[in-house]
Amino acid sequence: MTVVIGFEGSANKIGIGIIRDGEVLSNPRRTYITPPGHGFLPSETARHHRAVVLTVLQEALQQAGLTPADIDCVAYTKGPGMGAPLLTLALVARTVAQLWGRPLVGVNHCIGHVEMGRLITQAHNPTVLYVSGGNTQVIAYSERRYRIFGETIDIAVGNCLDRFARVIKISNDPSPGYNIEQMAKRGSRYIELPYTVKGMDVSFSGILSFIEEAANKMLASAECSAEDLCFSLQETLFSMLVEITERAMAHCGSQEVLIVGGVGCNLRLQEMMGVMCKERGAKLFATDERFCIDNGAMIAQAGWEMFRSGQVTELQDSWITQRYRTDEVEVTWRD
Repeated sequence: MTVVIGFEGSANKIGIGIIRDGEVLSNPRRTYITPPGHGFLPSETARHHRAVVLTVLQEALQQAGLTPADIDCVAYTKGPGMGAPLLTLALVARTVAQLWGRPLVGVNHCIGHVEMGRLITQAHNPTVLYVSGGNTQVIAYSERRYRIFGETIDIAVGNCLDRFARVIKISNDPSPGYNIEQMAKRGSRYIELPYTVKGMDVSFSGILSFIEEAANKMLASAECSAEDLCFSLQETLFSMLVEITERAMAHCGSQEVLIVGGVGCNLRLQEMMGVMCKERGAKLFATDERFCIDNGAMIAQAGWEMFRSGQVTELQDSWITQRYRTDEVEVTWRD
């Protein structure tokens, strides 16, 4: 039995998880939350991670009922992500690996999400929609690579939602996306917004510019409510995502969709994707916030797969990178 500990800290979440042969033994997490109207800066996020990382590590071991001697491999997020937070967790993972005398594995963050989704849902060979604050991609596996069939050409869908939340001062606790989702449930009027799909790719920056400029004017004139804007933004963004996912399914002949990433736990997105899948006679797979949102167990799971297939990261190669595409990784653990 192989036990892997995973360190994740590429954005405002810090998580350390432990996996033993497909079983999640522990997965504690902390979130750096900023005041309404503010995002999170790399340096301040890294400071938060440094302050709590040892506490989270202790929690992970205690919840799993393990000691360092029980760990076979240490996995960490190599990228993509924010430089300072990534570096903080990489330093801790490197130190732990040397102190415990264990091999190190650098994991692609995006592939961590995909592998965790596959483990939890048991999806066989799905078309993957990966949606988060930093990434928006439609992915399918082919010939030892996770191929990107479509993606955002500017900002990620989660970033679009987060920045809109700042405009109308929505709370960042527990997350701006979650609070937009709750407000959207109370919205009743659809405001037409730019809808930009370019083949297999999407663009969100124009929608954001439009709604940033129009939001305060429309709210001040009582033309609509904040709830209506949240509803309209969600419906527009998610319709675009469903469209490109369906196109990728048709191209691949796929009958499964797996939604991963932080935005993936949005129930409205799951509902809309479910309607499309039902019409195609396909299956939808998704997870809840425990595994959709950035967490350590997903890095441990991808690290487990990599380690078992013979991949190890030497100490001199254990750097981090803010740019690390999903299709750069050779997937040695799948047929």
